[in-house]
Amino acid sequence: MPPEDEVRLVHLIDAAETALRFADGRVRSDLDIDEMLRLALTKLVEIVGEAAKQVSVETREANPGVPWSAAARMRDRLVHHYFDIDLEILWKTVTEDLPALLRVVPRPPVSGADAST
Repeated sequence: MPPEDEVRLVHLIDAAETALRFADGRVRSDLDIDEMLRLALTKLVEIVGEAAKQVSVETREANPGVPWSAAARMRDRLVHHYFDIDLEILWKTVTEDLPALLRVVPRPPVSGADAST
């Protein structure tokens, strides 16, 4: 795996895990009343999608079970349709899709990736 992919996977995993932590103990309706939660989850899902987009074709082909394009499409929807985000879909993405993604995304070696890059 190219070192750049290791960095992107660290970003993806960190953002997904942070989103799950922020959503823990919350319910869907919290997105309607908590602007900080809504904005944070939106941004974290965007990061997941952008990191997925930046992973090389080589790594994507080596890991066909990872929904790379679905993550990228969600990012594109959030960025390009920021004015019309469907909170039901955002909540489902965080509470259902991110846990599923974390189960299949390859984990870079612990010492291999520097997340600050």
